[in-house]
Amino acid sequence: MTITYNALSGALAAQAALNTVSQNLANVQTPGYTRQGVLLKATASDPGVLSAGNGVQIGSLLRFSNTYQLQQMWRANSDLGAHAQTQPYLSGLEKVMSDDKSSISYGIDNFFKALNAAGVDPTSSPLRQQVVTTGNSMAQQFNSIYNVAANQVISVSQQQQAILPSLNESLAGIALLNRQIVSVGGTGTNTSALMDKREQLIDSVSAQVGVDVVYNPNGSVNVSLKSGEPLVMSDSASTVSYSTESGSPVLQLSYANVKFNLDDTQVGGQLGGLGDFKQNTLIPLQTSVKELADAVATRINAALATGYTAPGVSGTAMFEVPATTGIMKISDGFTSGDLAFSSDGTPGDSGNLQNLIDVKSQKIQLSSLGATDVVLGDADTQLVGKLGIQSQQNQSLLATATTVRSQSEDDWKSTSAVNSDEEGINLVEFQNMYQANMKVIAVANTLFESTLQMFG
Repeated sequence: MTITYNALSGALAAQAALNTVSQNLANVQTPGYTRQGVLLKATASDPGVLSAGNGVQIGSLLRFSNTYQLQQMWRANSDLGAHAQTQPYLSGLEKVMSDDKSSISYGIDNFFKALNAAGVDPTSSPLRQQVVTTGNSMAQQFNSIYNVAANQVISVSQQQQAILPSLNESLAGIALLNRQIVSVGGTGTNTSALMDKREQLIDSVSAQVGVDVVYNPNGSVNVSLKSGEPLVMSDSASTVSYSTESGSPVLQLSYANVKFNLDDTQVGGQLGGLGDFKQNTLIPLQTSVKELADAVATRINAALATGYTAPGVSGTAMFEVPATTGIMKISDGFTSGDLAFSSDGTPGDSGNLQNLIDVKSQKIQLSSLGATDVVLGDADTQLVGKLGIQSQQNQSLLATATTVRSQSEDDWKSTSAVNSDEEGINLVEFQNMYQANMKVIAVANTLFESTLQMFG
């Protein structure tokens, strides 16, 4: 009887192991699937009975998951999300601002070239008209670059808004899976498939915001932002939205009727990367472009005001800043005859023209470049240079984040993913185990029949 019982337990254990192997092989291509196994343990003899033991039993189902590797993968995903979202904006902005024909520098250079050319013959109508024409082109280029940055601010804000429904849906899904895992796990049912779904949702959330994940003894997880605000606590989920109660949009997290205002430059992931780019690159760039336009316009206007178009007729403002449309424009009704090149109104005199030309070499300050004085004619080049450095830094960080994410995925796969070769070996071993135990049962039956024949 003991021989048969031991062999039967061995056959059943082998069958359970084969079921696990078949499940692993069936999901070898399933994204996020975590391989499983069985833990076998010997069954001890009954008290007072001298025997080798009572066979084998399944101690537990194993799930080959490494929490540290998961956390590494999620951290890398947050960094990757932040840098990947901002790079297209940086590349596009850098391309527009450094273009040879559409940049602010190109407009400024052409305007001052026209002023220098007018010095040859200050009374020449074509040369004077060229100053007005290039001045108008320069204003349009200021407006164009400013509008590109303004449109990117709008696009970034829209993209941030578009992330939130998916984020909130994932958070609600994690909370629901927590509830199911605790409920089903309490009955002794295998929860590995539910855990796989939950880990995939956490991975999705980690791309959108930086997260910390804490595992609870009952099988649930708590998910929070890096700054500590709760995203999921057991079976309760937060919602994230932009509130406009204070006027400008503020990222807000709502949990259990409590609202937390968040700094969207610090939340990490795609949402944080976009917020940081908007607040620390786009808006300062917009401000500096406007400051540069103001500096050019006010200084040219001031220089014109010191000159004369005719005896006793002072010069008038060439530019309007701020303009009714854009940030800079030629003053309404301004013509080439209003260019006050003369210092005393004498026809052909160009005494004030040099004052206009000298504006290009004057020192100014732009807020995004700090307190350092920069030459007006070089200011845009420095803005473009700073933007280029930011783009290169982000590209470097993006490449690093991509490598780290790939490495962390490989580390996870080495522990948790299905290896077809390994499972093939397990398949053969457990098949042999099953066949051997069935052979033992056959031997036990033969012995039993022989014993009966002896007494027959």
